[in-house]
Amino acid sequence: MAEFQSLVDLFEKSCEAYAGNELFGTKKASGWQWITYGEFKSLVDRFRGGLAALGVGPGDRVGIVADNRVEWAVAAYATYGLKAQFVPMYQAQKPTEWAFILGDSEAKVVIGATKVIAEQLRGLELEGIQAVISMEGGPDEEHSFEATLAAGEASPVEAQHPESADLAGFIYTSGTTGKPKGVKLSHGNICSNVNGIHALFTFDPTDRSLSFLPWAHSFGQTCELHGLLSMGSSMAINDEIPNLVGNLSDVKPTILFAVPRIFNRIYDGVNKQMAERGGMVKSLFEAGIAAAAKKGEGQSLGFFEGLQHTVADKLVFSKVRDRFGGRLKYAISGSAALNRDVAKFIDALGIDVFEGYGLTETSPIATANYPGHAKIGSVGKPIPGVRIVIDKIIEGDTENGEILVYGPNVMQGYHNREDENAKVLMEDGGFRTGDMGRIDDTGYVYITGRIKEQYKLENGKYVVPSPLEEELKLSPLIGNVMLYGMNKPFNVVLVVPDALALEAWCKDNGVDFATAHTNEKVVQLITDEIANHSKSFKRYELPKKVLLSNEEFSTENGMLTPTLKLKRRIVLKQYGDQIEALYAKS
Repeated sequence: MAEFQSLVDLFEKSCEAYAGNELFGTKKASGWQWITYGEFKSLVDRFRGGLAALGVGPGDRVGIVADNRVEWAVAAYATYGLKAQFVPMYQAQKPTEWAFILGDSEAKVVIGATKVIAEQLRGLELEGIQAVISMEGGPDEEHSFEATLAAGEASPVEAQHPESADLAGFIYTSGTTGKPKGVKLSHGNICSNVNGIHALFTFDPTDRSLSFLPWAHSFGQTCELHGLLSMGSSMAINDEIPNLVGNLSDVKPTILFAVPRIFNRIYDGVNKQMAERGGMVKSLFEAGIAAAAKKGEGQSLGFFEGLQHTVADKLVFSKVRDRFGGRLKYAISGSAALNRDVAKFIDALGIDVFEGYGLTETSPIATANYPGHAKIGSVGKPIPGVRIVIDKIIEGDTENGEILVYGPNVMQGYHNREDENAKVLMEDGGFRTGDMGRIDDTGYVYITGRIKEQYKLENGKYVVPSPLEEELKLSPLIGNVMLYGMNKPFNVVLVVPDALALEAWCKDNGVDFATAHTNEKVVQLITDEIANHSKSFKRYELPKKVLLSNEEFSTENGMLTPTLKLKRRIVLKQYGDQIEALYAKS
């Protein structure tokens, strides 16, 4: 098993061992173009020299505002090789957020994905920023990516090797409850996760992912970028989310790293298609899913059940797998809880789905399901070196409590936030996650909610909204949703209908789509959908009133974080009066 001490150690060993192998693929007009590990190393070596020529050295911070691309990875590993620290940001963030992160981290150099972004960064006029590099532009343009490579080629600098305890960089949390916090992660933190991946999964140079989760997020960065690079695997970089399905067919990945939202859409789409087909195809599909679920639970199938599964797999499931490129063997889900029915569905298609759990503050993996050790509905067992404790004292629950994480993956703390450190970093080395969970008698961990999101109804009953919201979002008519009822007599729900699905319904039913969110028929339609998808709710959890919105929750309007988590305080600020009116009407 690999034991990497730093990300520079990982980078050098992989580029030497797999020099001739394909590493990154980029979509061009002529098709997918690939660069090898050896070519990637050359770029990193040159860019490292270019950063050094700009004065970057040990302890300095290099910021970047860019989506996933080869240059992102080049900049990251070049920074590590100078014992400097990498600070990634999202293109979808607002310039004010870039300004806060760059100022808080005291970045010395920042890289922008485009000339427009680079100009926006220069316009921030932040003290301490000595150079803004644009990924666009030729070698003759000052502070272009190409010019930095040329400067490094003219003045090469050997890679320095950080100690395990040295900081690799800051990853800023998405700030669902306030200003982003810079999570300080050491080389040892991240490498403990990568080493853990090696212990649990056997990826190899024939494996390939289609990369669309942002590397600026800890899940995409550690599990995909560092993890796959450490194993000699390859990554095709997705260009646009609308092109994802077509790119899957082109790239034919064996591994897909995704968040539940992606798997939910697949589930919704296939189920909707089967419902429209109806008849024998729908019956065969449902029988095949049931047989596959039974088989997945270790039960033997009768002759007729086995035949149904075989036929369903050939006529239906294989067609779905073909949409993924036909080679997909692992689907790895993280960042939020995956609905149990969705997980069973993906598994039934013949794709092994493995759900894990962690936070940016735990580098991120704390627990994981893995081949031969998986239980659908759980987030797996602690990875090697990690220990999970359930603190039941605060909540007073006999089974559930706050999840505490111990291990080499626990962050070094929040940058410039000693008050926040005191709240989460325990004297015995544990980290308070703020998540509620339990551990079953076989050691598998289950997430049951988020403590900060939990609220109490007027009757004293506690409600944990996020898992309930995930259930509701399985409706093909519901795009996004927020449950609310803090100190109220009952829950209400704010729903953003799925625009395409609702538009089609409006067309078939003679309803004006532009005003659909106020139409009584549409309100009843969504109310019925809520009822159909809340049958597992406890009686007091059921929403009794529905409010519709025709505005998507998005990063642009601030209602979603860049990792698509709901910013409840922003949504409440926007819709608070309308939500209160629901109670007034009752």
